[in-house]
Amino acid sequence: MADTAAPNGNGAQGQDLAPAINALAQYAKDLSFENPNAPRSLQPQEGGPQINIQVNVNAQQIAEADFEVELTLEGDAKIQNEVLFAFELKYAGIFRMRNIPQEQIHPAVMIECPRLLFPFARQIVAEAVRNGGFPPLYIDPIDFVGLYQQKMMEAQAAGQGAGAPLAS
Repeated sequence: MADTAAPNGNGAQGQDLAPAINALAQYAKDLSFENPNAPRSLQPQEGGPQINIQVNVNAQQIAEADFEVELTLEGDAKIQNEVLFAFELKYAGIFRMRNIPQEQIHPAVMIECPRLLFPFARQIVAEAVRNGGFPPLYIDPIDFVGLYQQKMMEAQAAGQGAGAPLAS
């Protein structure tokens, strides 16, 4: 008797048809941390710093089902226009999309992939800030759905459609 998978979803054939996003690799592409006014900036400060953070997501298709997704986190902390520290992290991953309808690939790449990358990028930033002599900076969770919707509205206003290049 031959081993064949049952077509009812209980065997491997059923699993092969399930939508999936697989992370094939994750890596830091660029990391920069600046502490331009040290050691003066490490002295006790009156009041907390003003913290500014920018988030950007870019993606490019590198094979039929594979995408490189890059999450960029940039930020700084200032007290009275004096920079305490500044950072930039470009953290990326290679993701394989399987059994995802064509119209859902763009949102999956631009929402789900950065959502998977974010906890790792957040930890790298926290450790870089801590290694710079400050308390770790734990970036609040990011609403990648809202970010995606905002970028899609901006693209539509600029005359590009949902099939625009994979960048947010």
